[in-house]
Amino acid sequence: MGGVQTGKPQTPRTQELLERIRELESRARLGGGQAKIDKQHEAGKLTARERLSYLLDPDAPFFETGLLVAWDLYDGRAPAAGVVTGVGRIEGRPAVVVANDATVKAGAWWPETIAKILRAQEIAMRNRVPIVYLVDSAGVNLPLQDSVFPGQYGAARIFYYNSLMRRKLRIPQIAAVMGPCIAGGAYLPALSDVIIMVNGTSFMGLGGPNLVRGATGESTDAETLGGATLHTRTSGVAHYAASDDAACVAIVRQLFRELPPPPSPPSSSGPARPSSEIHSLLPDDHHLPYNMSAIVEAIFDAGDFLEFQPDFAPEMLCATTRLAGYAVALVANRRGLVKTSKGPRIGGIIYTESARKVSEFVENAERHRLPLIYLQDTSGFMVGTAAEREGIIRAGAEMVESMACATVPKIVLTVNHASGAGYYALAGQGFDPDFTLAWPTARIGVMESDSAIQAIHGPEIARSRAAGKPLPPDVERSAEQTRADYERWLDAAHAAARGHVDAAIDPAETRTVLAFLLEVTSANPVRGHLALDLLPGNGERTR
Repeated sequence: MGGVQTGKPQTPRTQELLERIRELESRARLGGGQAKIDKQHEAGKLTARERLSYLLDPDAPFFETGLLVAWDLYDGRAPAAGVVTGVGRIEGRPAVVVANDATVKAGAWWPETIAKILRAQEIAMRNRVPIVYLVDSAGVNLPLQDSVFPGQYGAARIFYYNSLMRRKLRIPQIAAVMGPCIAGGAYLPALSDVIIMVNGTSFMGLGGPNLVRGATGESTDAETLGGATLHTRTSGVAHYAASDDAACVAIVRQLFRELPPPPSPPSSSGPARPSSEIHSLLPDDHHLPYNMSAIVEAIFDAGDFLEFQPDFAPEMLCATTRLAGYAVALVANRRGLVKTSKGPRIGGIIYTESARKVSEFVENAERHRLPLIYLQDTSGFMVGTAAEREGIIRAGAEMVESMACATVPKIVLTVNHASGAGYYALAGQGFDPDFTLAWPTARIGVMESDSAIQAIHGPEIARSRAAGKPLPPDVERSAEQTRADYERWLDAAHAAARGHVDAAIDPAETRTVLAFLLEVTSANPVRGHLALDLLPGNGERTR
């Protein structure tokens, strides 16, 4: 598969970054802490993660989305934004799950909670897989209502997606109310296909007892007002009552057994190179080159690798291959100096020819219905007079357009750099890829910190150098602040905290994660664009 050859690098920085990600994830999984977990147990309830352990198939993959969201916000009081979201298997079938974590401010909705739930619903809609809501929430986090309640992407959009899935896309939605479900939040289960409640612990109502007393003067208790008995025997709002959390989850699993069986994944060979070697293939310094082809060999199946135009614009690696038996189209950046018929080129830079090559390759993948996997490590598009004369703007637009209009699944993994418009053209998050992943080494931003300093302070730096003098103290301080800001923004943990990627993953687990995500995307044989699918009247067309 060709590419730049380098010696076997040592990677203490990669390991250090991975360990930091793992530590942050471990903290997030603890939710509100052991005291809050104990309180949940004392109330006769399981925690969100315990419920998921009963719901999801044992020893099956679980791809958790947004685990690190908000880890650095609200003084650490909103781990994972108080909700567990992701994709796993239930009775052998891929399914999206949304589970409120009542150990985090009683499961109240933060602004980032809304974003995570919407992201989970979009995954379900795009891939036409069932979605399960494990509801245990006190409702809107009232001090932050201005960021939660109103707006196009406020809480109302959750119910908009509920309605479209139910009426237009016909995606199974199952809601298990396993704690409080109050006010507008009650519409989430009400807009689902099936509602299950738990005797003694569930509550569903447009207002709790205190609100009812203040609004109407009526004095009542939670069970009488909106408990499982009321809603399964009197109001008819709920469909099933369960004795406890475990029994509730068992009903969900039984409902899944009633669905048509999913297709079986294809058989596959292993990779050409052990996945465990990936850590040793990345350099310690993110500026240094490495062998992208070797990384590809450690992720994708051995054999069936056919590179597209291997001798034309080779700085872009385009190939058809397989991963876990699934036929896929791969687009990746080679790094280092790459030999071409027109002289050496800098890997990671997108030139006019490479942009047009990728555009044609992506259009072929769309025609042949091959999922696209992007391995991003780009410093952006080439700049300068020669590039402008060659029409780099038009070539870049063609690359963006072909990717944006492709309806096949798109999965993006940021390996190292994802800078400038190159990040966009390689299926950046704004173009609705099915899943976005990052290695701990990922650096997503408009440019690197050194380039930002030059862009902001270039004239002052040039004048000081010409005069042989140090930078003025105020310019020096501003430059250092710019560097610190950019290094923080470029950190993979920051990208995960802001939801710019679905998850930061261990490089050695890339093959396993991608294989499961391909299984998820294969659930929808009739692909479209989510933005178009959600237009009125388009549900019938895309089903």
